[in-house]
Formats: sequence, C-alpha cells, structure tokens
Amino acid sequence: MTLAPLDIARATLRERFGHPDFRPGQARAVEAVLAGRDTLVILPTGGGKSVCYQVPAMQLEGLTVVLSPLISLMKDQVDALDARGIPATFINSSLSQSEIASRLAQVHRGEIKLLYLAPERFDAGTTAERLKNIGVSLLAIDEAHCISEWGHDFRPSYRKVRDIRARLGAPPTVALTATATPDVRKDIARVLGLRDPEVVLTGFDRPNLRWHVVRTKNDAEKDGTLVSILSDRPGLAVVYASTRKTVERVASMLQKHRISAVAYHAGLDDERRRTVQDDFMQERARVIVATNAFGMGIDKANVRLVVHHAMPGSLEAYYQEAGRAGRDGLTADCFLLHAFQDRFTHEFFIKGASPEKEVVADVYATACRKSAADGSLALDSAELAAAAKGKISDREVDSAMRILRHAGAVVEASGDMGHVRVRLLATPERIKDELGDAPSMELDLLRALWRMTKGAVADGVALELDRLPPGLGGQMMVPGMLDDLQAKQMLVWSRVGEGTSMVDRKAPLSRWPVDWETLERRRLSELAQLEMVQKYAYADRCRRGFVLRYFGDPAATASCQQCDNCLHLGHAAVSTMPSAGGARGSKAKGGTAAGRGKAGSGAKSAELPDLTEAQETLLARLRELRSNLSKDDGVPAYVVFPDRTLREMARVRPRTPGALGDIHGVGPTKMERYGEQFLDLLRNG
Repeated sequence: MTLAPLDIARATLRERFGHPDFRPGQARAVEAVLAGRDTLVILPTGGGKSVCYQVPAMQLEGLTVVLSPLISLMKDQVDALDARGIPATFINSSLSQSEIASRLAQVHRGEIKLLYLAPERFDAGTTAERLKNIGVSLLAIDEAHCISEWGHDFRPSYRKVRDIRARLGAPPTVALTATATPDVRKDIARVLGLRDPEVVLTGFDRPNLRWHVVRTKNDAEKDGTLVSILSDRPGLAVVYASTRKTVERVASMLQKHRISAVAYHAGLDDERRRTVQDDFMQERARVIVATNAFGMGIDKANVRLVVHHAMPGSLEAYYQEAGRAGRDGLTADCFLLHAFQDRFTHEFFIKGASPEKEVVADVYATACRKSAADGSLALDSAELAAAAKGKISDREVDSAMRILRHAGAVVEASGDMGHVRVRLLATPERIKDELGDAPSMELDLLRALWRMTKGAVADGVALELDRLPPGLGGQMMVPGMLDDLQAKQMLVWSRVGEGTSMVDRKAPLSRWPVDWETLERRRLSELAQLEMVQKYAYADRCRRGFVLRYFGDPAATASCQQCDNCLHLGHAAVSTMPSAGGARGSKAKGGTAAGRGKAGSGAKSAELPDLTEAQETLLARLRELRSNLSKDDGVPAYVVFPDRTLREMARVRPRTPGALGDIHGVGPTKMERYGEQFLDLLRNG
C-alpha cells in the first residue's frame, strides 16, 4: 500500500524528531509544502516553525535552501539536525574559503538535504546559479517579517529575497515568522511574489507565559529591580538591553551581585560571541545580557525568564524576544522594566534611520557643494554633518546618503583592482625596530615600494601592482599585505577611483526618483509602533489580551489570570540595590518588585505533574549526564534531550528501550546515540 505524503512525513517526524504527531498548524503547512504550494507560516515562538520545512526536506528529491538571518541560528539548527541524523550544513562568514568549498562540494554530490545561508551570500559571485544547477526543490525563508517594510527589523539584504528566489529558479517557497500583523502578512506575500499562498496561522497565544511590567524612574531602579527579579526566580534568564554599553554595564553589575552573567552584542568578535553563546547554551552561565543581536531563532527550550531592561521599539520585537522564554511549554515569566524616557532613545534612532525630506535635501546640497569637479567626495559622515547648514547628526547623514545611493544620485566605486595609491607613514628607523632585518614579505614589499618610486612613496604615489617584483604576488597578495601594514600604521593605501561620487553635482534633488511617500509612511509607522509599546506598558487591563488584539488574534479575552494586571500583583520598582549575592527581600515601599502571584515561581505545566523529591534527585543526575554528553559532542544540551524529556524520564523511569522510546522527544536516532547511557542511569541510578 502506498502511503500518502503526509503519512510519510509523520513517520519521519517520529523517527527523526521523536514526536508522535504534528503540533497545531504543522501538518497543514507540511502538506502544502509537499504539494509544491507557496506557503506562509505564522506560528508563535516555540510553535515548531522549523519542522514545517525540515520534515518535507527529507522527502523532496533536491536541495532545500534555508535563508537565515544569523550565524548563531544556522549553527544551532545544523547541530540539532546532525544529532537527528539529517544531512545539513551552513555557509557563512565564520568559515574559511576551503571550508566553504568543501561544503559546496558536499552539496554538489547530493550529500546535503538542507543548506543554510544568509541572504548576503547571494550579493556577489555565482552562488545562486550554482545552486540552481544542482536543483533547489524548496526555498525556506526564516524570520520572514524582516522582508516587510512594516516589520520591526528592516534588513536591506532581505529586500533582495525575491530576486534571489528568481535566480534559484523560482522554487516553491515557504516563509516563516512568529510575529506578523495582518498588514505585515500581506506585505510578506507581496514582496516575495508568493503565488496564491497557503496561509497557516494558528494564533499567537503562549498560555504558559506570564506577562509583567514594572514602571521605573531611572537605570538605578531598573538595576535594583532586575537583581530582585533574578533572586526571586530560579532558572536560565535572558536580559535584553538597548545598547552595547548598557549590556556590558548590566552584565558587570549582575556579576558583582554574584549572579552568573555574560554579555552578548554585535561589537564582540566572532570567537567571543561563540564563546558567550556556548556558555549560556551549555548552562555554564545562568544569565545572558544581550542586545537584540542575540536570540533570533535561538532554540534554548528551558529559559524561565526574559527581562527587557528597556522597552523595545515595537510590540512585534517585544513579543518575539519575550517569547524566547518557556519554549519547552513550561511556565515562564516575561518582564518589561519601563521608564517613560525609554522612548526618547527610540525616537532618536528612528529620526536617524528615517530622515525627513528637508534633512535629505540639506545633505544632498552639502555633498554637491563639497564634492570635487569630477564629483568625487572625500568627506566622511561627520565632516558632512559639520558642513551642513542645519543641525544634522552623523546617523542622519548616513541614512540620507543611503537614500541618495538608492535613487542613483550617489555612487560608491570599488576602484581599480590593479592600481593603488600608497603613502608611507613609518620612518626607516621605525621599520627596522618593528620588522627587524630578518627576511619577510612585508619588509620586501616596503623596500620594493621605496625603490620603485625612488622614495616618492613617502609623499604618496599611485602605482600599478603588477609592476612590483613578481615574487610579491601582484594583485592577489599585495592588497592583503597593505592591509596588514596599514593596521600597523606604517602606511595608508586605497584603490585608485575608490570612494563616493556625486553623479551630477549640478542637478537638483528633484531629478532623482526618491520615494518620499514610502519613506514618510515608514517613519510614521515606526513612531506608531513605538507608541503601541508605551500603551502596553501603561495598560491597566489584561496584557495578554492587549497583545493578541494587536496581532488580530480572535483568542484575545478580557482576562487571562496570567499577567500582573489580572493577578493584581502591583509591581513596584526596587529603589535600593539588594546586597551583593542577590539577597531577597530588598523591595520598594508599596509592593514587591517581582511579586509571584497565584501562579507561583516554579516552571510548572498542566501537562507535567510535579516531581517527588526522589524524582527531582534523579532529574539532577539526568541533567548531569546530558551536560557531559553535550560537551563530548560539542552541541548545546537541549540537542541531546530537552528538559521536558528528562522530566518525563525521571517521572516514568523507563528501564527498557521500548519504554524509553515512548518518552516524548526520544526518536530512533536519539535512542541509537544516547539510549544506552540514559537507560544505564535509569536502571541503576
């Protein structure tokens, strides 16, 4: 008997993922994808969006390409797929050229079913054409709200996805997101050019999450309240802060109060970011303090607490970030520490990112006035801002120049690859002190530059790289050495013709096709989104209902008995810092900073009963085994087994492979890899 495609998919789900059946919405999405339909999937955070393309990928003949926005997301997804025996890989900037070539060779040989890429990978080169020739059966676009001009995370590379799709041969496409209002859903479908898409929308409600707002006056109250919340509530926590500087300060403050915390932001180098993320994922650190650079798609199931140290710029951003709590289905808390002045920071960024027409006109006039006769412009953003007639920030200049580039009024030239301009900064004495007399390529290059220009390189000179001695490597090798010498401040260099130029410095701004209406609509939309977050912070009725109504979810009710308003908790800020060590009980007059209310502070669920003392002891040993195995395999702990699976093991205590296989989350692949170790502990522990 021939099985239906959806029945085969269910078997894959059981065998590879260890789940007995699909969650709400997943079956409908998988069926549409297998039928070759374009599909738009909106499932809440933790609702299992990735299954909607990972399971079909195993049945489709060709390659599934997944566009993913963050390096950390790709790594976690591929680690989890590898643990399930599913052939997947990623290509991003963290890899060397040889590693990229090796992985593409695997794809070409048909050894890979899922390939994760960032949209920027298609900006140059022949990646799209190579993949098209291999055969792309499905294009999956994660965090698809980034595509929409109404989305909170307007990412330029995501605006090119429609072109990427066409270059891949227009394969069936599934777009996935956790946060999308009706307007954003329509915009995603329009921008991508989805063909009569199947729209799968199960609702946005996360009933296991509790929602709280604590109104504060300043950062000191936020810090005191944060320490109090973390002291009152056990478990892993994510704390979001608005700037890199605040992230570093808050993490340091928590460490002083003996709370194990690490800082994560985009200013860290790749290696440090990986170390910090691994410390949190492996649970060596209890708290990660981060900008919104952390968390998109991060599958850490047992986060018990998410705290926003400052309000985000939209309810979409807040709901997505807060939704990283409780992905295991157990109770978790989401706190917003709100001060009215938080909005001013966002207004500053909105003003900088979406300048008004008058600002763009001022920047354009200044750039034309300050450019050379050939249109070249040597001024940077700060210098243009200083030269402008109005009071304009560097950020506004950057945004205005981006708008002008898009309209064709400004061009950025990469310069002539073979012709460079070099000026020597270091004296012969300094060169000898730092580079010595021992033979080296850098020393050979400096000597060749001096001889070739007869010393004129000290004043700056243009030259052809291919005229240098052949042993230096010409266009292939010399630019890298020039970069290294420039980093040591021994010289400065640039390519001839490189830089910014005005296309027609005498043309009026009206000549260029700037879409002022769309720019103004986007600016007003961002201000309206900010206003909605502030309304949420000051709401005196059910917070869950407020959010669900915003997303157009009919499940919104007048009362949820899960938010601070419905539970009448009356949170108040902590005005004095708790003593070091996170001592409990330091509270402001008039209420608790983190009152736990009727629901209690533990991670409980109606589906999972409380454990006995003996079962809790066994659970601790199971977690220790999981931690050791995750370290051996170099994967996050949840990839071995999530907390929910370990709790069920501790409660049921299976002693045979068959009984262990009946536990939620234990599939054949996990059984083969980890089954004996866990059975040994369960039998003898």
